[in-house]
Order: sequence, then C-alpha cells, then structure tokens
Amino acid sequence: MCGCELDPYTKGPIPMCKIPFRVWIANAAARLCGPRGSVTTQAQRVDCSRQTVYEHAQKVEAAVEAQHSGGPAHEEKDREIAALRRDITQLWDWLSHTIELPVAKQQMFAAKGMGMGLSHSQVHDLLAFLLGATACPSRSTIHRWVQAAGKAAGVVLKRLDGGCRGLVLVGCLDEIFFHRRPVLVGIDPQSMVWFLGKKAADHKGSTWWGELRSWTALGYVTCDAGSGLQSGIAQMQQHQRDTDQVPVEKGLDVFHTKKEAHRVLSILWKRVERLWEQAEKASRALNRAQRQGRKLGGLPHSVNKAWKKATLAFQWYEKREAAWKRVEPALDVCRADGQLNDRAWAQAQVAWALSRLPGKEWSKVRGLLTNAESFTFLDRLHDQLGQLSLPEAMRDALVRLWWLRRQRPKKSSKLDNVGCEHLLYLLQLVLCQKLDPNWRESYRQVATVLSQTVRASSAVECMNSILRMHQSRHRTVTQRMLDLKRLYWNCRVFRSGKRKGFCPYQLLGLKLPNYDFCTLLEAEMSTAFTEAKAVAKAKKMAIAA
Repeated sequence: MCGCELDPYTKGPIPMCKIPFRVWIANAAARLCGPRGSVTTQAQRVDCSRQTVYEHAQKVEAAVEAQHSGGPAHEEKDREIAALRRDITQLWDWLSHTIELPVAKQQMFAAKGMGMGLSHSQVHDLLAFLLGATACPSRSTIHRWVQAAGKAAGVVLKRLDGGCRGLVLVGCLDEIFFHRRPVLVGIDPQSMVWFLGKKAADHKGSTWWGELRSWTALGYVTCDAGSGLQSGIAQMQQHQRDTDQVPVEKGLDVFHTKKEAHRVLSILWKRVERLWEQAEKASRALNRAQRQGRKLGGLPHSVNKAWKKATLAFQWYEKREAAWKRVEPALDVCRADGQLNDRAWAQAQVAWALSRLPGKEWSKVRGLLTNAESFTFLDRLHDQLGQLSLPEAMRDALVRLWWLRRQRPKKSSKLDNVGCEHLLYLLQLVLCQKLDPNWRESYRQVATVLSQTVRASSAVECMNSILRMHQSRHRTVTQRMLDLKRLYWNCRVFRSGKRKGFCPYQLLGLKLPNYDFCTLLEAEMSTAFTEAKAVAKAKKMAIAA
C-alpha cells in the first residue's frame, strides 16, 4: 500500500503515501465513530484492508493529539531535523579525516618505535600526541607491550635464522659492552644481515664457539685480535677439522690496525705540538728580556735547547709518518699505482717498515702487521680472481679500470671531466675494449670479486655504532630488546646507496612471502600478549590470596 525510499542522511526508509489523506480521515471516522460493521464497509468502499483502516485511525488520532498537546510545532521539528542532518554530515566529514588507531596498532607502533631506537618515554609522548593525554596508554603498559613484542621477535628470529644459516657465508664478528655485559655481534657484510646478536655472561672462547657452531655455512670471518673471539674461532676450526670439514678461514681486521697506527701518530704529534709550544714560549721570554734590556743569562741556551728538542721531535714524527704511509697500502686491495696487491708485496712493505717503527708505542701495530692473518683477504682475492679463467693481461687491465673508476671525483663537473683521473680512466677503457670487445661481462665479474673483498669489519662497527646510540636511550638492553631491534634491522628497507629499495633479508636471498616487520611480528605478538595477560592475572590472584 505504501512505498518507501532511503533517506540520504539517516540511510533509513521514508514512507511514500499512495492513499489520499482524506481517505485516512474517513477511515479514522469509520473506526472511531461508525456503527458496528462500518470498518468492513469502509474498507470495501476504498479498496483497502481492514488492518489499513485500523492503522489510519491510530495515526490520525496520534497526529491530532500531537498537534494540540502543547508540544513542539511541526516547523520546529523540521528545523531540529535539519540541524541534526547538518551535524551528521559534519561528523561524516570528520570521520574521513580521523586516524584509526586501535589497541592492536598502538602495540605495533610501540614495538616498531623501540625497534627503531626510541625510548619508552619517546613512544609514550608520540602516542599522547596522536591519541591525547586521556586515551594514551601509560608507560608501564607500553613497557609490557614492548616486552611481549621482544618475546615474539625472538620466536620469529629462531625461525628466520634457520633459513639464513645456509646463506651466510662471510661474517664480521665483534663484541660491544653494555654495563660490562658483552653483546656478541655478527654481520654479513654484503647484505648487512644482522645474524648474531646475543647478550652473554662473558666473551670467552667457549661462549663464542657456542654461538658460532650452528652457522655451519660460514667460510670466512674477519675480526679483531681479541683473545676470546680468536679462541672461539680456533675452537670452531678445530671442530671442523675433527669432523672432516673445511675449516673456516680467518682474517685479521685491518681497520683496527689502521686505527691503532693513527692513534700512535696522534700521540707523537701531540708531543711535537707540546715541545713546539714550549720552544715558542721560551722564545717569547727571550724576546721580552731583550726588549726590556735585562740580563739574558742562560735564556739563549734554553731557547736553543727547546727548539732543538722540538725540531728533533718533528723530524722523528715525519720519519714515522712516512714509514706508516709506505706500509699502509699493503692493507689495501690495490697498490698506489693501481696494480693488484698480493701477499708477497705486502709482506715486503711490512718488513721494510718494521725497523722504522720502533718503540713501545708501535709494538701493537708491529704485532698486527706481522700476523699472517692480516693478509688472508689477499689470498682469497687471488683465488676468486683465478676462478674466473681470464687471461692475466685482461684481468690486470680490468682491475686497473676498476681502480681508476674509483679515483674519479664523485660529483663530476666540467672541470672534472678534463681532469687527469678521468682521462686515465677513458684511456684504460679503450685498452680494455681492444683486448676484448665483450669486456663488459668480464668486468662485472672482476668488479664483483673486488667490491666484495672483505678486509675490515666495518659492517659490524657500523652495527656497534647503532647499538651505542640505542644504549644512550635505555638504562639496559635486554635480550628481548636486542631481538626486537635485530628483527627490525633485517626487515628495514635501505633508502640510499647500492642497497636502496631492498632489506637485508632480501639481499641475503632469504625467500619470504612478506618482508614487512609488522606482518612478521603480528601473529606471534597476539600469542605473546595472551600469555602476558594470563601471567598478570595469575600474579593478581596470588596477591589477592
């Protein structure tokens, strides 16, 4: 009898009348005032049902009562409805600009913030900015969330580490200390995967061996000369020999050798500066005495003696610096003239420099330089280049091309393009083309070997610097927090450089359906939060009992 359409604001039905209102009034009169049988007669007369007559009677009676009962007029109701519709429209507009941040997203926000290196207070301040002070969770709640996220990250990492064990072939190893507690760190230098992050009770050889024994695919590691780390690798090598496996190769980190040499040179230079300042001070005293006409006495002799000491110290420094500058290229991939370095040439440079670096201050540098493992990277480099099956002349030409390419200025300008380095590079390029028209594929192979030569643990030093930054924001670093940071680092996409657009797990070759940090953590976090709630409930019940 009555059709309806949807209200554009309330989304509800609007009745559409198909029977005239006069008939409504007649139906109401038949129902309310007519004799017996008038409802049936009226329904037949207007061609509607008896139920419709009863409904019309109720609605007409209600409308008359509403009009004369002293309530709001029809126009007032229309204005009120219009105002409500405007409010609804504004609310819909506000809803389209709001941020949906339920508890689950707040928990993930806190976990990701801690993985990035934020402190609990910083995460709390950011949530308070987004949610407001009243809706923001407390610091203790955020702490519980982070603890549960760290536990979930540990479970996820156990599963992911199983897939990485066959892919990590080279490792840079080191330890960093948090309140005198060591954290054992291992990094794959090519993909920058953080495959080892263990907070241990000590850094003895047995502890290192216990953490490294599961990484059976490791073929080469580089590290500093720390006794615990060296002992752990030695135990790993001995175990591999006992089980008829190829022992892992070990290289001594040249970064620490160079750092120690620069430290000694800095000490020597400060000594020169101190003696030079003393000589200048003595000279000023002599000049002042001469101007004032005072008796000079032994001042000229003191000045000459001071300048003699300063000059001898400066000459001593120059000799030591020259000796170090000559031996330093022995720790590089290429020599100063662009030729490929080798162990024989490097050890010859070391032998020449040893007698020219005397004194206790150089003892550590001499020990590092005479260690055969300082040049393990050169042996590996020549072995890998030998596997390419390239003619020696072609190989040397491509190595020099690779070296010249890195001598050019990074930011070219019109003046740079006509510089000596650029011209030499172009000439070498022409030479390679003449030796082999299809030189580009061979160059890619040579460049890959040269660029992936690991001679320093700079990758793990990079990770240590990040951990020190995190250490400055936290009173302590627990194993769960380390797991959370490690998972975030391995899922974080690089924004610049040669690894741009990829995360460490992708660069390592680990196949995952999704590399997103939140996606990997989400499933385990729900389980961890459920367990945490159960533990908290049990504690409350125990306290109440």
